[in-house]
Amino acid sequence: MALLKNFWICLILISMNSFSQKVQKTNFQIVHLGVKGGIDEKNLSAYLIAPLNTNDFICLDAGTIHAGIEKAIENNVFKISSEAVLKKYIKGYLISHAHLDHVAGLIINSPADSSKTIYATKDCMEMMQKHYFNGETWANFGDQGTGYQIKKYHFQTLNPKEQTPITNTTMTVKAFPLSHVNPFESTAFLIKNDNAYALYLGDTGADQIEKSNKLSLLWTEIAPLIKNRTLKGIFIEVSFPNEQSDSQLFGHLTPKYLMKELHTLSDLAGKGALKGFKIIITHMKPPTENFAKIKAQLKKQNDLGLEFIFPEQGKRFEL
Repeated sequence: MALLKNFWICLILISMNSFSQKVQKTNFQIVHLGVKGGIDEKNLSAYLIAPLNTNDFICLDAGTIHAGIEKAIENNVFKISSEAVLKKYIKGYLISHAHLDHVAGLIINSPADSSKTIYATKDCMEMMQKHYFNGETWANFGDQGTGYQIKKYHFQTLNPKEQTPITNTTMTVKAFPLSHVNPFESTAFLIKNDNAYALYLGDTGADQIEKSNKLSLLWTEIAPLIKNRTLKGIFIEVSFPNEQSDSQLFGHLTPKYLMKELHTLSDLAGKGALKGFKIIITHMKPPTENFAKIKAQLKKQNDLGLEFIFPEQGKRFEL
């Protein structure tokens, strides 16, 4: 009788442990302000991320801001005005690179914004100061660079792989270089809050096409976080379907090349480590029929058991 009782206790404990492994605790909330690449100026790369149960958001890229906030308000994600979200909830911006589809919303909304910090790598920051916030193309709302400095924004340069606190939040960030039409660089941002991480990649090509090792180096850095289950998800672009020729990728990924890169990550993290892992697909480019192609190709090639998430503008989810 005692032996049977112990058997059932062990079975219950095993079941509880298995359930706890499957139901992973969420640590971040995400609001998609813009999710596409390409020509839709109302829906370009911009993702708000904050620790769960806070409104201390940092904006990952800033292609679209106002239209995305308005969409989120329509979806009852925010209960305050768009101006209040911009001024009070968005604590700063992490800019992966200075292409307009990643910074246009920041520039256009700067006159209505509140004081906060813009974070970027040295090359990206210099491009923004030279081409945008220069007192000619646009007023210099920053505290560095040419022209009259309005000093609404603090321009903070990120050193690669150096952990930097994000002002007015409990989060920190590490920047890693990416190749986006070699030798032009984009950036990946590893966000940390407590002992949880999220990884956001700006535009990037595959190492094979870019003749680079930047993704390989990034995967080596984050593989231990996947092994110990502290990395909650990866935001990564797939701009084109597989039909796009290698010569016309312009520093972007297809489903084929994304899966090849994720196999490299899987080899580093260990067999089965990516099963059920969340991959948030960003920067899909029009025409509209490409979206269905990309989704179908990713589903067909998903031999790692990944959970692909296709974000919608103005929607919220937890990570």
